Amino acid sequence: MTQQKETQEILAADSLSLPSTVVHLSEDAILSGEKTIPTQGENMPAYYARPKHTTGPLPVVMVIQEIFGVNEHIRELCHRLAHQGYLAIAPELYFRQGAPEDYPDIARLLSELVAKVPDAQVLADLDHVASWASRHGGDVHRLMVTGFCWGGRIAWLYAAHNPQLKAAVAWYGKLITDKTLNSPRRPLDIATELNAPVLGLYGELDTSIPLESIEAMRQALRAANATAEIIVYPHAGHAFNADWRPSYHAESATDGWQRMLAWFTRYGSSNRG
Repeated sequence: MTQQKETQEILAADSLSLPSTVVHLSEDAILSGEKTIPTQGENMPAYYARPKHTTGPLPVVMVIQEIFGVNEHIRELCHRLAHQGYLAIAPELYFRQGAPEDYPDIARLLSELVAKVPDAQVLADLDHVASWASRHGGDVHRLMVTGFCWGGRIAWLYAAHNPQLKAAVAWYGKLITDKTLNSPRRPLDIATELNAPVLGLYGELDTSIPLESIEAMRQALRAANATAEIIVYPHAGHAFNADWRPSYHAESATDGWQRMLAWFTRYGSSNRG
């Protein structure tokens, strides 16, 4: 997929303004806020949310951003996970390269910021997030990850990177991409290396992720005998879970969220050591 076509898809599906469709949950039952996480000699900004009244370590979900960074939508997803009993953490994975909000033009955001973030850096940063969680009320024996768009691709890669991961859910993350120095491997390349069960959630109308690439990934997963499942929603396009964007498809988003929670319960939330 060329960058030009990716940009066209995002432009068609997106607006950088935050509409009123975002649902704000009550803060009474959760603690949330900004943190900094030491990683590779630097302090990475992150947002966290967790239940307020708990005893014992919590299962951990690392929430990986869309190309727009840890915005209101990603923070709200952390809140929703906290209401389900998780310690949810969304790190600012571009913090060394720049701030997404400084790029009102999506084409420039992709070329001047997103493309300059190395996968190896991101995966190492996520390891440090997991380590931080273990020292701040999280149970890394119940470590999970979910990601959206750019973060969906990273969720696949992280499932092959960290042997301690228990479960991953990738929302419309690209499966076959151009290889670059910063992104040398694709999800398709690591199907035989998954350490954790992965659920992929995709939209049939997503022109940036062709059905042929999804079928190729399914075949690779079957050949690897991997514990994985890919769901394709027939009426959804790209970013169908992003309720701040015109691409939002409520029925698919609701079903995907319930499938994600069930996946985490099945594979990640019980302490299996």
